[in-house]
Amino acid sequence: MNYSEFNNRLFSFIDQSPTPFHAIKNTSISLEDQGFLHLRENETWNLEQGKRYFVSRSGSLIAFSLGSETGCHDGFRIIGTHSDSPALKIKPHVKKENGYITLGVETYGSPVLAGWFDRPLSLAGNIVILNKENRLEEVLVDFRKPLLYIPSLAIHLNRTANDGITINVQNQLSPILTQSLDNPQESFFRRLYEMINSSSPDKPFANISSFDLYCYDPAKSALWGLDQEFINAPRLDNLLSCFVGREAIKNCPDTVNGLLICSNHEEVGSRSESGALGSFASDIFKRIYKDAETRAICLNNSFLLSLDNAHAHHPLYPEKSDAAHEVQLNGGPVIKLNANQRYATSAKTAAIIRCLGSEAGIDIQDFVMRSDMACGSTIGPLTSSRLGIAAADVGAPTWGMHAIREVTGTRDPGDLYTLVHHFVNRKTLFS
Repeated sequence: MNYSEFNNRLFSFIDQSPTPFHAIKNTSISLEDQGFLHLRENETWNLEQGKRYFVSRSGSLIAFSLGSETGCHDGFRIIGTHSDSPALKIKPHVKKENGYITLGVETYGSPVLAGWFDRPLSLAGNIVILNKENRLEEVLVDFRKPLLYIPSLAIHLNRTANDGITINVQNQLSPILTQSLDNPQESFFRRLYEMINSSSPDKPFANISSFDLYCYDPAKSALWGLDQEFINAPRLDNLLSCFVGREAIKNCPDTVNGLLICSNHEEVGSRSESGALGSFASDIFKRIYKDAETRAICLNNSFLLSLDNAHAHHPLYPEKSDAAHEVQLNGGPVIKLNANQRYATSAKTAAIIRCLGSEAGIDIQDFVMRSDMACGSTIGPLTSSRLGIAAADVGAPTWGMHAIREVTGTRDPGDLYTLVHHFVNRKTLFS
């Protein structure tokens, strides 16, 4: 494994994917370059063994290969990830605040809010336009430059600033866009018009109908540490896993059945048309195998490897980890375990991951939340229960999950890929 080369490609993917919509677009381009055929849900499919396909839905994507030497009895090697990350989502109307123009925001998911202060922010997302043919069309935009800023209150005006503060999202987290304008809403939309015309000159349009726009940190992903042993990047949760899954499905052999799921809206509960609680995955399997019994046999013989970042032991907060299960950066992929099925891993599926790690020459770690703390979750249990398939939750060790910038080790993305690559390339699945 060339860790440097792998990380450089990961950085490029993250830096070019400020929103789930961009992540899915960039994944689609990479898959098409590798020979995957683009399917559309509103068209008839004529699938053939030995060929590879992908289909997208509202910030989610499913890519699959139909093995030339396999059938339903061989099942699918399934990789599950999510494409979204915690963020600040822009409200539809701008605000005029004491001589400045600000953008109201809602929190998307559960971001660590403190990190959004005192750094340049940019804006990206999905805009719905009304084109010249009077049809609605979606356009992706990314300003790719510092555009917004949320300044802290000086300590001279808040002497208890270092004692911990409560952040009021409505009043204190509105990014400043510019100084006062005569028609702020019109001026903001004019800039959006200019961005659309610049990024999509081939799409003439009459007006902007609506948008899903998000703030993001435009600073590039980077290495740090005395020996450059750490990675600092935005949206590692969960673009790291999306990238690993994408690379693994691209290198899945044509002889086996492989499938990648990148689900949107995991950070907000997965209850959407494209989320893990929606019908996307089951709809695709119904079109791969139209016969219910054939499909049931296939799913029973399938295995889901759910990829989502795992909490690493924090050296400054050691009391937040279970002392017997300390996860280290650069220590290998992490099996995530929970007695109440917040993670999908069972004893059997954990054993499968350990065997895969041993065969691939990769160390495996275990994460269990402290028994006196609540545990997070992933798309693993949701996808496993909806499809009725065995699953394990695994991820790269991470510090600062849900912060505007997160940390993992320089070996961790590559080691996770090595494990997943072996999973999709192993001659047979474990019985």
